[in-house]
Amino acid sequence: MQYLNEIIKTLILHKERGHKPITLLAVCPNSSAVLEAAVKAAVKNRSIMLFAATLNQVDIESSYTGWTPVEFVRQMNAFAQRYKWSGSLYPCLDHGGPWLKDLHTLEKLSYAETMKKVKDSIAACVLAGYKLLHIDPTVDRTSLPDEPFNLEIIVDRTVELIGHAEEIRTKSGIPRLAYEVGTEEVHGGLVDIDQFSQFLALLKHKLRDHSLAHCWPCLFVAQIGTDLHTTRFDPNSAQRLYQVLAPNGSMVKGHYTDWVKNPEEYPRSGIGAANVGPEFTAEEFNALTALEKRERDWINNTHIKPSNMIETLQKVVVDSGRWRKWLLADEVSKEFNELPETRRDWLLKTGSRYIWMDKTVVAARERLYKNLAKVLPNPHGYVVDQISKSIEKYIKSFNLRNSIDVLD
Repeated sequence: MQYLNEIIKTLILHKERGHKPITLLAVCPNSSAVLEAAVKAAVKNRSIMLFAATLNQVDIESSYTGWTPVEFVRQMNAFAQRYKWSGSLYPCLDHGGPWLKDLHTLEKLSYAETMKKVKDSIAACVLAGYKLLHIDPTVDRTSLPDEPFNLEIIVDRTVELIGHAEEIRTKSGIPRLAYEVGTEEVHGGLVDIDQFSQFLALLKHKLRDHSLAHCWPCLFVAQIGTDLHTTRFDPNSAQRLYQVLAPNGSMVKGHYTDWVKNPEEYPRSGIGAANVGPEFTAEEFNALTALEKRERDWINNTHIKPSNMIETLQKVVVDSGRWRKWLLADEVSKEFNELPETRRDWLLKTGSRYIWMDKTVVAARERLYKNLAKVLPNPHGYVVDQISKSIEKYIKSFNLRNSIDVLD
């Protein structure tokens, strides 16, 4: 398995020499089905694959997938073995920083408390075998909402967390780690190109001062036009950022790539990697909806108990309150049933990733699969295949087919 920093340098060389450019895909493993689908897509397309897991998804405690970092890596490897795959799969941490786990904000942890928990989580990721850590200390719950973030504090905290990861790594005899830093606009991040350049210069200086120059990040997150509600990628912004980063051996990492209208522009514009997550959850939801329709047709006029899969999902999502995290400013005071149907549908699909492991949802899914067994031998396989098709769309657009021949 190649060191990710070297892979990024290869991507830069390919672009500079006029070869077909490549963007790495980072799948957010927000369910077992998504993780399996990504491994299956990697096998089918002989593609390198990254997995960007947030602390909400995978952590030493209270993750909505139920996985710890060790269990996540073990499950990824189990799927690789099932599909007889020995190509490169890279488990990665996404948004590792204070208050970026929802629970830390809900519990109103102090800065010291949240940093302690983040450091413990980072240590667990390193020891579990993660290959890339996204260090993102750009949220500060102690500052006022409109208060501009302090660039030097952000860099100091970034270096502190990288230093912590390196201490764990070296003590444990673990090979080199790759790092990703920065954030997108959703957290008040590095949007202006001049500010971004200042961030690079200051980070380089601070890493050198702490004897961490060898930890120079291979990926930087910045605003490239997309967010959770915008699906138009801005190639011009990406090109400008590429020109700043490439001489340093780094590239841009795009977040919120879900449903992007022009994914083929990512490699052309010099994007090194891109995260996709909620879109694959929506595909899982859509697949289960299609299966429930088939179930209704099958058990009509029989005494078979229906699964009520989607009704159960809706109830658990709404009762969880997790949908409120994604409300727009003019929706905050409204209850779920007061929202327009299109917004309810979007919030259900987006929020379903938080509750796949709820016991009532698991039971409904098991009954759905059992009810369909006589007419559809492998309903779970159908769900995985539907997600995999969505993943393959990005593999094709990012020129990742047979990428292990170039990058592995």
